Amino acid sequence: MASNKNNKDQGPKKQLKNAAQLSGIAIQMGVTIYLFVLLGKWLDTKYNNGDKLFIIIMTLLGVGISLYAVLKQINRINNN
Repeated sequence: MASNKNNKDQGPKKQLKNAAQLSGIAIQMGVTIYLFVLLGKWLDTKYNNGDKLFIIIMTLLGVGISLYAVLKQINRINNN
């Protein structure tokens, strides 16, 4: 009976841990994209005379890097 109780206690704890990890992933993704947008804005003002070429490129690059990081972290969570 004691081992059965331990299994029940691990379920909610694991769910809470997974929820916290997924929340962290969402925050990380938002921050990464935001920083790449800022970099794109800075590059546009510095080198592109206010056009929006670099902001588009950097935003897409930020989204791609964020998605790659999210997939890696989700795979790690699933393997645990």
